[in-house]
Amino acid sequence: MHAINWPDDYQPGFTDNFASNEVIVAGLSVADVWPLLADTTAWPTYYSNASDIAFHDGTGPVLSAGARFRFTTFGFPVEGEVTEFVPPAAGQAARVAWHGWVEGDAQGRLDVHHAWLLEDLPGGRVRVLTQETQKGVPAVELAKARPNPMINGHQEWLDGLVESARVARKAR
Repeated sequence: MHAINWPDDYQPGFTDNFASNEVIVAGLSVADVWPLLADTTAWPTYYSNASDIAFHDGTGPVLSAGARFRFTTFGFPVEGEVTEFVPPAAGQAARVAWHGWVEGDAQGRLDVHHAWLLEDLPGGRVRVLTQETQKGVPAVELAKARPNPMINGHQEWLDGLVESARVARKAR
């Protein structure tokens, strides 16, 4: 199975916080899931922790390479820039990743790298992996929190994404 492509400054284990969530489900494909992840207007329909999504550069609402956007998540107003965008293609994993940041002083600044990887697996299964590394004082606090809000929030995102893909597939 494939792995996330990490920028050097955001390698897991060398940042203040790291969250990893993954699902492997039968009966769906990357083609079923990708549109619901790439189109940001779908996010709030299946993930309660994403709101106020807007694009700065006239692109969107579908993510694309280099697109600049913002959204609110975990109570943070996150600015983002897509740093990796590989749509589905036969024989390769689909990928999307963004560098995100929350402006602030030394106590409030947050920098993240959030990446997604989708791949079809044998037996009519799809794998969806999302991982995020974070730097900054808020990340240190998030890493200490129990239950872990990043793990739980990203699991909600994955579960909602999969359920929405199942509903959309049945409607076809």
